[in-house]
Amino acid sequence: MDLGLKDKLAVVTGSTQGIGRAIAAALMAEGARVIVNGRNARTVDETVRALSATGEVHGVVADLATAAGAQQVLDAAAEIGPVDILVNNVGYFEVKPFADISDADWLAMFELNVMSGVRLTRGLFDGMLARDWGRVVFIASEQSVKPNPDMLHYAMTKTAQVSLARGLAESTRGTGVTVNSVLVAPTWSEGVETFLGKIGPEQGKTVDEMRTAYFDGPGQASLLQRWATPDEIAAQVVFLCSPRAAAVNGAAQRVDGGIVRSLF
Repeated sequence: MDLGLKDKLAVVTGSTQGIGRAIAAALMAEGARVIVNGRNARTVDETVRALSATGEVHGVVADLATAAGAQQVLDAAAEIGPVDILVNNVGYFEVKPFADISDADWLAMFELNVMSGVRLTRGLFDGMLARDWGRVVFIASEQSVKPNPDMLHYAMTKTAQVSLARGLAESTRGTGVTVNSVLVAPTWSEGVETFLGKIGPEQGKTVDEMRTAYFDGPGQASLLQRWATPDEIAAQVVFLCSPRAAAVNGAAQRVDGGIVRSLF
């Protein structure tokens, strides 16, 4: 199926690995031009080299936990052309009991996971409205609706993204612009593997054992009963970025493997 994304210009934040990189690759496979982003020049350059075999890709090294970093991405995008698609993917998670989460922890999580999307959307949204076409997608999480008590600062940011997307969508009434969020399932990525590699020894388990044990604990409700792949998440995101998803606006789309026990 042709999703109608040829020559569209997309910005995908946090796109040197995991879900972000999979989204960038999937957009390029549909003919889109993509701006990838990360904090590390080496990984940004490697991503650009790897993806350039399939189309036009640009890299921007910037720390999106800062206003200056967001402006770097906006400035770089302005030199390339009008942005049609913004995927607010960058973010991080942390497991920490509520009593141990400091003010600095709360603020750092909010700055990257939420304010990066606020700043970039603010910089690109009016242009999309003026051109009467655009797509903004916030990569949220199943934690948006079922917060883990040991990840409350992370869950808070994911819920905030859903609220942002719905509120921004109200400003698109009668236009060709849409704003949606995606409630992502537990997904196997480099970040998750590294995290489990750190905590596994404390529990006397290997990464593979931890990977399986998740579905006997926090992931017990999952209907998928396995970790989603970045490519599986990317497939839904790329659809939302396409003209074929024109009737989907203001939605919190679940790609959660059925882990959320809810009808709506």
